[in-house]
Amino acid sequence: MRTSVLALLVSGLLACSGTPRDSSAQVTHPPAAPRGVTVAASRRTALTEAVARVAPSVVTVQTEVVQRVQVDPFESFFGGARSGTQTSAGLGTGFIIRGDGLIVTNAHVVAGATTISVMLRDGTTYPAKQIGTDETNDLAVLKVSATNLPVAPLGDSDHLLVGEWAIAIGNPYGFMLGNSEPSVTAGVISGVGRNLVARGEGASAYFDMIQTDASINPGNSGGPLVNADGEVVGVNSSIYSTSGGSIGIGFAIPINRARRVADDLVTHGRVRRPWIGVRLDQPKTDNPRDLIARGARVAAVTPGSPAERSGIQVGDVIVRSNARIIHNRFDWEAALLDLRVGDDVPLVLRRGAATLPLTVAIADLPEVSAQKVQVLRDLELVTLTPAIRAERGIRSEHGALVYRATDRISPELNIQAGDVILQINRTPITSAEDASRALDYYAGRGLVRIYCERDGQGFFTDFVIR
Repeated sequence: MRTSVLALLVSGLLACSGTPRDSSAQVTHPPAAPRGVTVAASRRTALTEAVARVAPSVVTVQTEVVQRVQVDPFESFFGGARSGTQTSAGLGTGFIIRGDGLIVTNAHVVAGATTISVMLRDGTTYPAKQIGTDETNDLAVLKVSATNLPVAPLGDSDHLLVGEWAIAIGNPYGFMLGNSEPSVTAGVISGVGRNLVARGEGASAYFDMIQTDASINPGNSGGPLVNADGEVVGVNSSIYSTSGGSIGIGFAIPINRARRVADDLVTHGRVRRPWIGVRLDQPKTDNPRDLIARGARVAAVTPGSPAERSGIQVGDVIVRSNARIIHNRFDWEAALLDLRVGDDVPLVLRRGAATLPLTVAIADLPEVSAQKVQVLRDLELVTLTPAIRAERGIRSEHGALVYRATDRISPELNIQAGDVILQINRTPITSAEDASRALDYYAGRGLVRIYCERDGQGFFTDFVIR
């Protein structure tokens, strides 16, 4: 009798909870709880289903960075080494976008890494190689040698609803939590189209970001932001915090942009930078309010650029790009991230009291399309041209622009991408080829002094080529 009453009670509870009795009509759920524990249907929500769909594709990204360091001067005095190396470890998150081992993470997670490895949810670890990075968008693509890996379903970030559920999956504080299972936090989409220009974890500026109050902590970088349908809508990238921990203001890169960047990196090994040849007015102030209220006013147009050919003039104000409203220079930077080289893009300008529609062709940055000259194995130079000067606001008329400097050589030579080499010892530099010849000539001949321009200021750096 007692058994019958219990059976009726259980049957009644199931009926009240709305659980269908026909098992063929039920939604596929995650694996049953261990040790024979039955999980009530009421505990299975859209969020638990979404986590079960994406979590298997989330990985831990482990890095090692080897840096040269100065040793104790007393040790050097007594015949010891004058320099040594120091290895530091880093941890972040990523997620699998292709079953043959393609993984997306943040560029700052793998910056400067000499070795990278990836650990799956079950603890399986693979060495990973870097396919490419895009520091502007803070994205990187890694590759491991594996097949049939679980793939994260990618959603659409162009139609997010402010207030809809958002789930952040990642590895906060790495293995300090004791295993390789990712952590889950939930919140809502707090805003879209955010331009973050204050420093957080990662790059110093992000444009057109998704804001969420789902907790993002150190180590979550590179993990997926997921909607209630179990689709990745963003790549967690930054937190805004005064304490270093989450205070409910996190930011993610929209997945539609991440997908385009990943496609470029896999196909071309680099991201093509959209450029039209305008430089916007920027007031000399650190007050973000002044920058936001300034508008996207054109301060300079590069001669021979797509902007000049389309009729854009100094003083014009860009008010629309495609369907995007442009309120200020940050909105314009965000719009550029979604343009593709080769596209013809409709713009709307304000010129005085008139509104002017026009179409501009999107080109590559001039230094990207310029011929590269590689020197010292770790530097790529391009010859300074009028277009590059105008785009970057360079004062010098001639020189060799540092297009790329590896993390190994940049701190040693105090040279970084964007510097302009003007003179090497007593040799004036008017082209990338001049710089290459001069460095070859002075190699092994003692001290080399390079005179450069950086941010409109001159400086020099000394080193020896052995």
